[in-house]
Amino acid sequence: VQLVESGGGLVQPGGSLRLSCAASGFTFSRYAMRWYRQSPGKERELVAHISFAGSNINYADSVKGRFTVSRDNAKNTVYLQMDSLKPEDTAVYYCKVFSLNYWGQGTQVTVSS
Repeated sequence: VQLVESGGGLVQPGGSLRLSCAASGFTFSRYAMRWYRQSPGKERELVAHISFAGSNINYADSVKGRFTVSRDNAKNTVYLQMDSLKPEDTAVYYCKVFSLNYWGQGTQVTVSS
């Protein structure tokens, strides 16, 4: 199993980023996926969950209305569109297979002016 996140970077407050997580080594379309984030000195936080078909989606209260999770099962990829970014969104963002203990390497998102 391999999960490769990309799309992180430095963005000003109020800006947007789109993260991608390319998956391989398992039947992607059969598994729900999650995005987590972790800031220095803090525990890893669940950001978003999307079911295998994309019909069931949940968000952390801290990102509701600003972040959108989606997936393309034909491309074995899950996305996290992040809008109206705030400095407190600064973290390393990880994708994970919901029911399997496989994580990506993470991608750094820094929101700063």
